[in-house]
Order: sequence, then structure tokens, then C-alpha cells
Amino acid sequence: MKVLLYFENQKWIAQSGIGRALRLQQAALGPVADVTVTTDPKCEDYDVLHINTYGVRSMHMVKKAHRLGKKVVYHAHSTYEDFRNSFFGSNLLAPLYKKYLVALYRQADALITPTPYSKSLLENYGLTQPIYPVSNGIDLTKYAPDESKIQAYKEYFGIKANQQVVMAVGLFFERKGLFDFIELAKRHPEVTFIWFGHTNLAIVPAKVRKAIEDHPKNLSFPGYITGDIIKGAFAGADLFLYPSYEETEGIVVLEALASKQKLLVRDIPVYDGWLYDQKNCYKATDLDDFDQQMDAILAGNRPDLTKAGYEVAKDRDLHRIGEILNHVYRAVLDEKTLPLNENGTVGIHFTDQNA
Repeated sequence: MKVLLYFENQKWIAQSGIGRALRLQQAALGPVADVTVTTDPKCEDYDVLHINTYGVRSMHMVKKAHRLGKKVVYHAHSTYEDFRNSFFGSNLLAPLYKKYLVALYRQADALITPTPYSKSLLENYGLTQPIYPVSNGIDLTKYAPDESKIQAYKEYFGIKANQQVVMAVGLFFERKGLFDFIELAKRHPEVTFIWFGHTNLAIVPAKVRKAIEDHPKNLSFPGYITGDIIKGAFAGADLFLYPSYEETEGIVVLEALASKQKLLVRDIPVYDGWLYDQKNCYKATDLDDFDQQMDAILAGNRPDLTKAGYEVAKDRDLHRIGEILNHVYRAVLDEKTLPLNENGTVGIHFTDQNA
């Protein structure tokens, strides 16, 4: 079986979650023995088009696939809900964006989306084809704690002994909880806060731009950083605090879990069924709750849940994800529907060798 992975404008989306999804899909499918992957949009001898983006060329690829008699799997990374509170004017455009998404998604033989929560959103749009919740996945080997990477991160930021660091990763969107993160930094000048990620300030609302430009001295915005520095930060920081209001999964959350990092997230529906408060992570409901929970975690007054959190990441290892994608493709080719487990994920049994 040959699969065409299509991502429009790869350079533009490289720093986004969708851009990371491309690399994850390629890594997940690489070891699958009976699947050949191409990213060449000119290729015509494929069996399944797995499309991930939403531009004009993406629409053209879908129409071309139909003309060639190919099956189409659309990866629903984006929803109306997570488009809002992002770019300048996004709330005004969101209803039109939703209609556009639905028109695109309806052309697929099946949809893949990261979580049962995002599946429920798509079903509420009136989409009726099979929808399979499949995690974006995580490469556990790349995020295993490594002292050399931790040291590289500390040297890069000048982190001293006993200096506590709270980190987050994301674009400069209000939806990501950016304002809460900045407010926490203002409340706690004794703690160092680092927000990794970048968005051109020309395309964000004025209040976001002002908040970033006027940030407190104990908060830094180092931009989009890859490699040993970010991996060292994931493992070496004292807390990964992710105050996002809306996600379809949150790849950075998986990266934190794989790094055996303490995790504090907002209590939102996307985490239901896989992240459990006080079992494999901590959850907060509002700014004051984040403040209290963060303070207790940094003070060592909360149990260490990183071992349980790592088990969540293990369940989403890329080897598993590659096999699940393989099953989805074959079900689409055979015009069958795969069963789902009780937790809403694709019902595939893995042996210990595949774990």
C-alpha cells in the first residue's frame, strides 16, 4: 500500500502543531513494513491520500484524488473551536472557517482526528463518515531525559542552582492561555517563566502584542527553539504549565509527559478520558487555581505524578500510532469501519513487542 502524505506550505506551518504532525506521521509510518510513504504531490500511483492542510492546493489535491479514483483520509487537526482567539480577526472569520472546514472534510472517505473530544466536535458539525481518534503520537526516545541536554538548556538560559523554572510552549494566541501565564509571572517574580514558541506580532491582536512587549523581567520569550535546548527544558524545568483553553490534543503535552516532567493543565474537555487530575497530572480551573496549584507543586507539596504521566506517553508511542494508521488506511480501502474501544480510540490490540 502506498500513502501520499500531503501538507500544503510546509515551510509556513513548520513551527505549528500541524507542521510537527507531518514529522510525526512520517516517523510513525516509517517502520510499518507494508506501507510506502511519499510526500510528492505529483505522485499518482498511491492508494490513499492522507491530507493534513486546508488551503486551495489542498482542495485541488482532494479533487485530483477523486478523479484518479483514490481514497481520501482527511486529518482534522483544526476545528472552529480552536480557530477562535488566535489570529487577528479570527473570531470574525470563525463561522466562515467552520463552513469551509466542513466542506473540505465532507469530501473524505474517513477522518482522523487526535482525540475523542475532537471527534465529538466533528460529529456535531453533521459529518457522518467514519471518524477515527488517533493521537498525534510521541517519539519516546527523543524525549528521554538526558543530562547533557538539561545542561545545555541551563547554560543557554543561565539557569542557576535552586532557580525554579516554569515553562510553556505555544503560539502567541489568547486561546493558549498566554495572558494567564504572563499574570502568573507577574505574581511570582521569584520564579523564572519561559514561553517557547513564536508568532509574527503583526498578525496577532493588539492586546496580545502589547502583553508580550510589556512582559515582566522574570518571563522570557526565546522564540521557536528546537533540538537539545527545548528537550533539555522539557526534562530540566520544574513544571510544564499549559493554560490553553482549547486543543484537539496538545502535542506539547505529550512531549512533557514523555520527558517525565511535572504537568499542570487547564481542566478542559479534550483531556477527559486520558489525563486525570491528581493521578497522572494536575488540573486547574482558573487563574487563581493555577496559582495555588503551581505554588504547591514547586514547593514539593504535591505527589510526583511523572511516572504515571509517562505511561500516558508510552501508550501514544509512534510505533503504536503507525500501526493504527495502517489499520485505518486498510479499512478505508476495504470500505469497512473499524471498531472503537470503550475509551473511544481505535480498537487495536498491541502485543508487548509493539508497545
